[in-house]
Amino acid sequence: MLALVTGGNGFIGSGLVDRLRESGYRIRVLDRSAPRSDVDWRGVDYVTGSLTEAGALVSLLEGVDIVFHLASSTVPSTSNLDPVEDVQSNLIGALNLCGAMIKAGMRRLVFFSSGGTVYGNPRTLPVPEFHALHPISSYGVVKVAIEKYLQMYEQLGYLDPLIIRPSNPYGPRQSSAGVQGFIAAILGKACSGEGVRIWGDGEIVRDYLHIDDLLSFAVAAGASRLTGPVNVGSGKGYTLNKIVDIVREITGSRLPVRYAPARQYDVAEIVLDISRATVEFDWCPKIELAVGIRTTWAAICRRNW
Repeated sequence: MLALVTGGNGFIGSGLVDRLRESGYRIRVLDRSAPRSDVDWRGVDYVTGSLTEAGALVSLLEGVDIVFHLASSTVPSTSNLDPVEDVQSNLIGALNLCGAMIKAGMRRLVFFSSGGTVYGNPRTLPVPEFHALHPISSYGVVKVAIEKYLQMYEQLGYLDPLIIRPSNPYGPRQSSAGVQGFIAAILGKACSGEGVRIWGDGEIVRDYLHIDDLLSFAVAAGASRLTGPVNVGSGKGYTLNKIVDIVREITGSRLPVRYAPARQYDVAEIVLDISRATVEFDWCPKIELAVGIRTTWAAICRRNW
């Protein structure tokens, strides 16, 4: 089985490459960046390029049995700065991929959407998949648009798409630069002895999922016939202030906090209902938050020292 992983050089994508290879897949990666140095790429067909290059996608799909689509040029904090570029790069890129798959006669696509942004500020918690989608950032709007196109293509009989809506994944390979990933960002600050900035009062609630739990679902569910949207999270919510307390306890760092004005595109509270994943696929997260933070802390310190 040959799997194509778009965005395979990123935090989630590179971990998925490792997990797929362990599961016996042959791997082809499409990414805009050169291969990162902390990943073993032996045996991987690594292609540097973009989904906006529509003409190259059909040949890229040659021999591929399943596509895992993770490529994204934005994160929630950057997407609103240039929504046109967000649409051109991410939505048009996804449509190019779908068109190439249909032309090649391929059906199985696993799309990594967003459980943290597509729902907006939910009316009920935990949030089930059938909750209305009201994103409040361009990132979430584009994710919803891609989902809708995938569901349209499924209805038309062209694709068999699985839409994964992950909560907030974290883990050892995540960048601590602070662009995305609160846990990794503050662990990086603790490692360097710096303080951390929190937008708002620190009482916004997030659902955090260890990368290993996300990948175990993605690989197994991708090999199944499951289609449609599936929430993949911990089913538990933690405030940013609580995460800071846990990190202080684990790291022994004072980790001073500076609170800044809240950002309008930040969802106030999100916790995912993971009933579909647990009931229909017999999956549940196994790594407790404190354990996951501890292993991530050790990895970040090794990387920075």
